[in-house]
Amino acid sequence: MERTTSGWINGFIGVAIFAGSLPATRVAVADFSPVFLTGVRATIAALLGLALLLAFRQARPSGSDIPALVVTALGVVVGFPLLTALALQHVTSAHSIVFVGILPLCTAIFAVLRAGERPRPVFWLFSLAGACFVVGYAALGGIEASLLGDLLMLAAVVVCGLGYAEGARLSRTLGGWQVICWALLVSLPVMLPLMILSMPLSLSGIRGPAWAGLAYVSLFSMLIGFVFWYRGLVQGGIAAVGQLQLFQPFMGLALAALLLHEAVSWTMLVATLGAVICVAGAKRHAG
Repeated sequence: MERTTSGWINGFIGVAIFAGSLPATRVAVADFSPVFLTGVRATIAALLGLALLLAFRQARPSGSDIPALVVTALGVVVGFPLLTALALQHVTSAHSIVFVGILPLCTAIFAVLRAGERPRPVFWLFSLAGACFVVGYAALGGIEASLLGDLLMLAAVVVCGLGYAEGARLSRTLGGWQVICWALLVSLPVMLPLMILSMPLSLSGIRGPAWAGLAYVSLFSMLIGFVFWYRGLVQGGIAAVGQLQLFQPFMGLALAALLLHEAVSWTMLVATLGAVICVAGAKRHAG
């Protein structure tokens, strides 16, 4: 019971940290290109991760762990950051945050496919209903605004769900914070050249909010959040704790309205509330 409770607490902290990712990315892409932002945030986090691994003298992962680390890196280090940065050039952060409502379903599916979890049938009914609220919202108004932006967000949540489940599965043996640190290092040979090649010709025109957004996604979204998130998924179960992601739209919408002064429509709130109710029911039947 204590382990499960700890898992939910760690998971909630991770979700709270991730809630600021899309608003921070939205601010950063105002002055940085999506490609550069993806490369630089991963590079900064990888160097910090390397320092942690060296400081705590962590052993290298075995050869059999490398494919899982590559999949994790493709999902959460490369795929989600790049796809969301591209999407946020076409949609607002408030709009994009609602698509995070699909993440619990994606994470649960990959928890079954990659981690061997077996939620009860009722769990899937609630999860599908929650996802329908999100997709229904997009169909009612979001897709007309930017089909490309919505498709990019859908692709982002799918690869993110895979990265969450794969990283959590590996965390059972390798450790939560170790997994994200090693995944960042695996991606460094690609992310560092990407950062250098896409670097702006001049940094003089970069405004303060963009630097703040870059700092947040590099330190919190790319590293610290995963320390809590993977630990929570391992302790409480990937499919079950993954449902906490439905609180992320609420937190993110509030941040978007507070910090970016973006309009948050009633349809966004209703869709998010409906998804939260459905996933709350799914949580009761996760195990």
